[in-house]
Amino acid sequence: MVDVAVMILAGGQGERLSILSRQRAKPAVPFAGKYRIIDFALSNCVNSGYFDVAVLTQYRPHSLNEHIGHGRPWDLDRERNGGIVILQPYLGRSQSGWYRGTADAIYHNLFFITRKPYTDVLILSGDHIYAMDYRPMVAQHRRLDADVTVAVQPVPWEDASRFGLMTTDDEGRIIDFVEKPEQPRSNLASMGIYVFKRDVLLDLFRSPTYAEEMTDFGHHFIPYLIHHGRAYAYRFEGYWQDVGTIQSYWEANMALLEDVPALNLYDPNWRIHTRSEERPPAKIMDGSVVSRSLISHGAIIIRGHVEHSILSPGVVVHEGAVVRDSIIMTDAVIGPGAVIDRCIIDKEVRVGAGAYLGYGDDYTPNWLEPKRVNTGITIVGRNAIVPPNVRVGRNVLIGTDVTEADFPSNDIPSGDTIDPRVAAFWS
Repeated sequence: MVDVAVMILAGGQGERLSILSRQRAKPAVPFAGKYRIIDFALSNCVNSGYFDVAVLTQYRPHSLNEHIGHGRPWDLDRERNGGIVILQPYLGRSQSGWYRGTADAIYHNLFFITRKPYTDVLILSGDHIYAMDYRPMVAQHRRLDADVTVAVQPVPWEDASRFGLMTTDDEGRIIDFVEKPEQPRSNLASMGIYVFKRDVLLDLFRSPTYAEEMTDFGHHFIPYLIHHGRAYAYRFEGYWQDVGTIQSYWEANMALLEDVPALNLYDPNWRIHTRSEERPPAKIMDGSVVSRSLISHGAIIIRGHVEHSILSPGVVVHEGAVVRDSIIMTDAVIGPGAVIDRCIIDKEVRVGAGAYLGYGDDYTPNWLEPKRVNTGITIVGRNAIVPPNVRVGRNVLIGTDVTEADFPSNDIPSGDTIDPRVAAFWS
């Protein structure tokens, strides 16, 4: 639809995803084997009929830029009637520099929403997992003559403090909004999806108070419009997940292995598109055992055992290896007889023969990141090499590009960190 401009905020660092986002922006983190997190927002756009899309990047954009390219997998490589534009912070004479918040990112790129006579601007977060038709939300926004409409969904009370929380009246009008309160009074969470009247948005950016005071939608724009405009909530009933922590990321992947998952990747009427390399079909050799798992194209299982796990393209599981309750990313190799239990293994990792990752019943939190890595998941960073026969406990972080020489012994206790950069910092 040519009267709606879409702007996807995809510059997030995703610090709570630990080493998974050390070399990539959070929206570029792989998900469900063959996808990236950004694929869901992009696919929702085109499935909803919105093709004028800008992706705003900032933190380590290289992987994300390479993945999106010209937008062809999403039918966004268009010269007419829409298309995708990737926008990054820039230096210039004025209105330039690093984004100070979500609203400031839009402000730096106002040319995108003023180049055509758009009626509304749909602003999305690029780091959530969900399948959503945006058209009913836009229709409600226009029917209620709202200045801004915020997509909301109830979340568990124990997680509520991670979100911006709304309170609404009986008609759905927002009467209160608090960003990530320590003691929540509501569990109705903002999904990071906003529809603004374009002219209202432009007027706010042109206001005298904007330059110093209004840089973030959650902290500034939404509260302002609650008191001085017409702000409404749109309740979304479908699947939506903020994969902002290691545990929630792992759980969202594992949930795809249920008999009838809440997120249906197999719906022919709502396909999730992605940039996908040409690889041969997955190959499972005689003697292998595979149960309740997603096996991507190009993966090879050579008389290995894969249980309740997700294997990305090009993963190799050698003879006698066991992969259980784990996420194995692109082109990782699990050596003969190795055991991977409740782990996240990043791209191009090499696990030596006989290694055991996720060993034992000790759930000591990781000493470097105790608030992020504390649920028993061991994480191996991209391009790391794990030596043969090493035993690695739970809640262990193995950094990116780690080599065999970085392991001090063959017994790495739970909660430890193997990363020469961290060792250099603490020495």
